[in-house]
Amino acid sequence: MIDLALLPMPRVIEELDFEAIVTRQKATFQSLWEAVRLTNPDLPDYDVSMLETDPVTVIIEAESYRELLMRARANDAARSNLLAFATGADLDHLAADHGVTRLEAETDARLRQRIVLADQGRSSAGSEEWYAYHAMSVSTDVAEVAVYRSGLGPELEVAILSSEDGGVPSSALLGAVATVVTGAGVRCVSDVVEVVAATSQVIDVSADIWLLPETPRAVFDGLESALRQALTSEGGIGFDINRSWLAARLMVGGVARVEILEPAMDIVAEDHQAIALGAVTLHYRGRAR
Repeated sequence: MIDLALLPMPRVIEELDFEAIVTRQKATFQSLWEAVRLTNPDLPDYDVSMLETDPVTVIIEAESYRELLMRARANDAARSNLLAFATGADLDHLAADHGVTRLEAETDARLRQRIVLADQGRSSAGSEEWYAYHAMSVSTDVAEVAVYRSGLGPELEVAILSSEDGGVPSSALLGAVATVVTGAGVRCVSDVVEVVAATSQVIDVSADIWLLPETPRAVFDGLESALRQALTSEGGIGFDINRSWLAARLMVGGVARVEILEPAMDIVAEDHQAIALGAVTLHYRGRAR
């Protein structure tokens, strides 16, 4: 799938610089003033770079700010027509151009992802993006989708990662997705489609934790929740759970030392699988400097 974040900044969106506008405006005024003095020699020599309270300087800065706002508005108008930058109702209108409608409570980022999938998936051959788009269109509870062939035949699996319950999809969610992707309007006639949970591997985590002398015990109490939240936001299908990653996410401000006991080695995920956290056991080992 196209990663919109990797596209270069479009040239239509210009970098705004208030001081550069002021400098140009002052130079324009100075040039015009000198031209007027050629026919009106009695006019004084005028230095526009004098005090900030000078009336001409005040007017120039006010007009420069007005120009800045107009240029910013032009930037906003350009962004509203670009998929990578459009938000809110602007993005809804762009989505409609692609035949996509925002789901209830769907974020802008997720809607953008479905728009890209919808465009790339429009194929009579039943592409991966085609199935992924329709799976994600079932519910915002579908956080991520992996589509792959399970063998050399027509068997195809659609793996679902949930946005709830640590990534493990409920049977109801799997059933809802299966109803859609195996429907006559979606499934390619040559495909045998099965919907499965992407979270096929659950690991337990155990670690020893030392706090700094002045750290409140509440920091330790919040570590498990923070670790689970980190996996929800950073993890996903194909994301490895490395011991160094676990230690880094537990090493929050106020923690002096972390030793990972379990897992004993890095856990490598398959391209179509996600790893979920099972039991998280953290042992408070006291204070250390």
